[in-house]
Amino acid sequence: MKPPVPPFTEETARVKVQAAEDAWNTRDPATVALAYTPDSVWRNRDEFVTGREEIERFLARKWARELDYALRKDLWSFTGDRIAVRFQYECRDASGQWWRSYGNELWEFDGDGLMRRREASINDLRIDEHERRIFGPRPVEERGQTFPLA
Repeated sequence: MKPPVPPFTEETARVKVQAAEDAWNTRDPATVALAYTPDSVWRNRDEFVTGREEIERFLARKWARELDYALRKDLWSFTGDRIAVRFQYECRDASGQWWRSYGNELWEFDGDGLMRRREASINDLRIDEHERRIFGPRPVEERGQTFPLA
């Protein structure tokens, strides 16, 4: 099945967001990198990344330190070739400390539906293990539901 391509409708934007969430929850850098153009540019926090190879290396580093990573994305808005999402993910570091990260992403796509630009702003919150609420990929019955802020 061909992925959704611009111009996006609400339905195709939601499909695109869920596909991104599903891919990132695999924690497979090579698979995730294929959703981006070969010359895709990113800003992730304070780091700038260009191209699939750098994206793949970035993701490998990320998931080597963000253990048990699990993500939820929600569509915020869309238009033409752009989608904005808000997201939350949880992970633990090597010491066992759990974190919840909140963020917003701005995405821009080419005509084939590959992401050519990604800008992510992310804030981290230290949490106790008993405060966790994201456990692995989103169950099918929860797809399309907005994830609570707090």
